[in-house]
Amino acid sequence: MQSRTERPDTVFDAPKGNWVDRLAPPSTRPWLRLSRADRPIGTWLLLLPCWWGIGLAMMADGPRVFDLWIALACTIGAFVMRGAGCTWNDITDRKIDAQVARTRSRPLPSGQVTLRGAYLWLVLQGLAGLVILLTLGRAAIWMGVASLALVAIYPFAKRFTWWPQIFLGLAFNWGVMLAYAAHMGRVDPAPVIAWLGAIAWTIFYDTIYAHQDVEDDALIGVKSTARLFGAHSPRILAGFALAAVAVLAVAVALPGRNLLIAWAGVLAFGAHLAWQLRNFQPEQGDVCLRLFRSNRDSGLILALFLAVAGLA
Repeated sequence: MQSRTERPDTVFDAPKGNWVDRLAPPSTRPWLRLSRADRPIGTWLLLLPCWWGIGLAMMADGPRVFDLWIALACTIGAFVMRGAGCTWNDITDRKIDAQVARTRSRPLPSGQVTLRGAYLWLVLQGLAGLVILLTLGRAAIWMGVASLALVAIYPFAKRFTWWPQIFLGLAFNWGVMLAYAAHMGRVDPAPVIAWLGAIAWTIFYDTIYAHQDVEDDALIGVKSTARLFGAHSPRILAGFALAAVAVLAVAVALPGRNLLIAWAGVLAFGAHLAWQLRNFQPEQGDVCLRLFRSNRDSGLILALFLAVAGLA
């Protein structure tokens, strides 16, 4: 029997039994894999700050029927734009990915998709995201346009800084301000501060993720906070977790409504990060991946509490 690394119709680091491998027509699988549709955690991590932004806006201004569309548009947009971002990342990293055991089976380095095809797929996803963005109002449109520079820079960050996770955080959490702007027609301090707290959260979870690749990254010269922190990662990540909780606690206080509910959500969010730290084993790649994926739950916990606070 062939292993997952030998089969040309799978990607090694995708979850086993994912829906793309099981259900998608064979001709679509390379494109869906290029968009990381076979591993939904990235879509969740892009989407959840958007839902935080809606919750903050409802706390400040009360709920609106349009919020239902904002939530749905952000869901579709997160799927599409995360796919576009992953496509762009794979285009820029195709030579690096070919040298890393975990990533060499991805569509571009394995030859399942051509470079020209990847560029065309990137454009199509970007156009779909633009259509969604145009429904959210002028302030949100400008916020979406402003995020493109961060998205373009991120794949190159690991080449020139030990802190590429900061650039990921800047880009991935932009939705908290965009969704807030879609509701309010402006950006207030609360979502900006939440964005800063979410960046600390991203450094926390993506450093855990990056510990899977520290040996390969060292061999090929790719920088990351996992390599930078090394054996000190648990202690340093505890600091980033505390920073995320403290900054988010300030952000949810600014709208001034139902603070106890919102703060309870931040506390539950922090408790989940503490659980991750207790189980963190930097040398165990499978543990790092499982903990990284669990951040869907920590983000959902806060989103649900903010939704209740906004609706109450």
